[in-house]
Amino acid sequence: MSESSAGRAVGNAEREVVDLCRDLIRIDTSNYGDHSGPGERLAAEYVAEKLAEVGLEPQIFESHKGRASTVARIEGEDPSRPALLIHGHTDVVPANAADWTHDPFSGEIADGCVWGRGAVDMKDMDAMTLAVVRERMRTGRKPPRDIVLAFLADEEAGGTYGARYLVDNHPGLFEGVNEAISEVGGFSFTVNEKLRLYLVETAQKGMHWMKLTVDGTAGHGSMIHKDNAITELSEAVGRLGRHKFPVRVTKTLRHFLDELSDALGTELDPENMDETLAKLGGIAKLIGASLQNTANPTQLGAGYKVNVIPGQATAHVDGRYLPGYEEEFLADLDRILGPRVKREDVHADKALETTFDGALVDAMQTALVAEDPIARAVPYMLSAGTDAKSFDDLGIRGFGFAPLKLPPELDFAGMFHGVDERVPVDGLQFGVRVLDRFIDHS
Repeated sequence: MSESSAGRAVGNAEREVVDLCRDLIRIDTSNYGDHSGPGERLAAEYVAEKLAEVGLEPQIFESHKGRASTVARIEGEDPSRPALLIHGHTDVVPANAADWTHDPFSGEIADGCVWGRGAVDMKDMDAMTLAVVRERMRTGRKPPRDIVLAFLADEEAGGTYGARYLVDNHPGLFEGVNEAISEVGGFSFTVNEKLRLYLVETAQKGMHWMKLTVDGTAGHGSMIHKDNAITELSEAVGRLGRHKFPVRVTKTLRHFLDELSDALGTELDPENMDETLAKLGGIAKLIGASLQNTANPTQLGAGYKVNVIPGQATAHVDGRYLPGYEEEFLADLDRILGPRVKREDVHADKALETTFDGALVDAMQTALVAEDPIARAVPYMLSAGTDAKSFDDLGIRGFGFAPLKLPPELDFAGMFHGVDERVPVDGLQFGVRVLDRFIDHS
C-alpha cells in the first residue's frame, strides 16, 4: 500500500475511534469486586462483533456468568517471529452520576473531550486498538508479526475473571507471544515548547490489599474499659496512615530522574522532590507514588450498637510496594501496627520491572516522533498494577503504551477512578496515528 493510501486508512480510523470510544463508555461495565459483571459480557460481544466485521475470528471466554473476555489473533507478515500482545480491559470502577458534570455512561462530547467512566481507564485504548485494527484489516495491511488482541474482564478487581483466568486456563491463546503493550503509559508531559516527554510504563508496584483485625473484650459502653478493640485498632491505623515510608531509588526511578534532570536542566534529589513534583502538573501524583512504598487505610468496621463495646474491630488497607522491597514493606507494616493487630492479605500480587530498551522501545520512540517532533519516550513506574502481571507469568514482557498527547493543564492522574473522567478527542486521534505507526515498526 502506498503512503498516501495508508494515510487515508489512518484517517478513517481517526474518525471511527471517537464513536467506538463513546459506544464502549455507554456499556456500563462497572466492576463492584464481586461475582457480578453483566456489562462485561455485552462489551465482549460488542468487541467481537467489530472484529468479526473485518474478517477476524474472535473468541469469547466467559469465566463466570457475565464475566467475559474477547481474544483474537491477526496473522502477520512473518509468522515465525514472536507475536505481540495488545491487551486492554473493558471493566470500569463504579461512578455516581450525581457527582459528574456529564452522565458517566453517556459518552458525551463536550469541551473537545469524550466524557465518561472509562474514558482514560481504559476504553480509550480499547477504542484506539479497535479503530486501527479494523482499518488495517479492511485495507489488507498486515502487521510485521502476529498480533494477539485481548479485551479483558475484571482488571479493576485483580483480573481473577479476566487475564488471570485466561492465563491459567487458556495459555495456548498466547502461544509465541513475547512482548505486550497495554494501559497507563505513552501519555505526554509538556516540559516546554521544545520538549514533550511521553511516559512509558516499565514497572509496577506490587500489591498487598489487607485486612487488619484487633480482638478486644466486649462490654457495656457505660463502663470504664481498658481493652477496647476500636481504640487499639484506631491508634494502629492512625500510625500507619501518617507513616512516611523511606524513599527508595529503583532502576526505573533512577532512569526517569536522569531524563527529567536533563529535560529541566537541573540535578534532582529523590529525597527532596516536593519542588520538582510541583512542576509536574497532572503527572505529579503518579511520579510521587513511585518514590516509596505506600499503605493507605481505606475501610473501617466495628460494632453494632452505640452502648455496646465490640469484641472486634477491622480495617482494610491498600498497600503497594516497590520492586525489590516487599520484605522491607511487610516488616515495616508489622512494626508500625504492633503485636495486637492481626494482618492478612485479601489480595496480593507481585511487582514488575523491566528495562527500557530493545526494538519495541525503539518502535515507540519512532512512532511518537513521527507524530510529535519534540517527543521523547522515557520510562516510569506505575503506582498501581495492570493485567501485565498475569501475562508476566507466561514470560511476556509488558509495557504501558496507550499513546495520548495531552493538554498541559489536564489533571491526567486525577482522571483515573476520578469524577469527570474524560479524554481529548484530538488525543484519541493522535493515539490512533501513533499506534498504527508503532505496529508497522513492531
